[in-house]
Amino acid sequence: MSDLHTGLRLTGTGIVANALLAAVKIVTGVVGNSHALVADGVESTADIVGSLIVWGGLRISVRPPDEKHPFGHGKAEPVAGVLVSLALLTAAGFIAFHSIHEIRHPHHPPAWYTLVVLGVVVAVKEWLFRAVHAVGSDLDSTALQGEAWHHRSDAITSAAVFMGILVAMVGGVGYESADDWAALLACGFIVWNGFKLLAGALDELMDASPGEAVEAHLRELAAAVPRVSGIGRVRVRKSGMGLLVDIHVKVPGAMTVHEGHDVAHAVEDAMSGSRLRVGYVSVHIEPAR
Repeated sequence: MSDLHTGLRLTGTGIVANALLAAVKIVTGVVGNSHALVADGVESTADIVGSLIVWGGLRISVRPPDEKHPFGHGKAEPVAGVLVSLALLTAAGFIAFHSIHEIRHPHHPPAWYTLVVLGVVVAVKEWLFRAVHAVGSDLDSTALQGEAWHHRSDAITSAAVFMGILVAMVGGVGYESADDWAALLACGFIVWNGFKLLAGALDELMDASPGEAVEAHLRELAAAVPRVSGIGRVRVRKSGMGLLVDIHVKVPGAMTVHEGHDVAHAVEDAMSGSRLRVGYVSVHIEPAR
């Protein structure tokens, strides 16, 4: 739970950081004549909504099972991941649209101090990416990983605008729209990551298998339990930050019902105590042939 609390705290930090950075970007962009920086600032306001979605999704996903949701509320987490991915793609579309508009309508080059602001933005956003991504990977949280890449996309966009403004300042006349071109190119990377995160979240919602490595490890855990003669079918799906497992375990045919029941509990305990964050196990006992 400490990792979850860390994730919630970092999400709250991201909300505050996005609010402050959005205000600084928009004000500096308007005063410093950087339309790309203004667009970046507006996109940061959308990040606030995304962070709130992640925070809410995490809070709901850890609620215990109830009568209406016997398998828990874990699916709230990938739903938040889908919404954050869509927000990421929407932000990329907004920046691309605005960049194209500014390229078609030449303007004066940005002021030098916009570079200072962008440098700070890149540093803060990269730190948030690393911190949130580390916790998201540890928890295997789709929503937190999406939130992390939202921070990284903001850092990349700001870095691209930084380079574009630098080119505009050095190049002089004819290079005024360099920051807009840079922001437009950065959108390609944002879109790629947005679709990648969306695909992962949708897979989780559709109960896709978490992979052969996870299934193989679960088979090893069950096979190591005393009196288990073999392993049959194994089905695994991810729900929130945990796994739901359905496994068929083979035992000697002469084993009594009580003995088979004990073996099933031993298999559950082996999986629940593993590093895989198994939240629910259904064990089917079959006679070995």
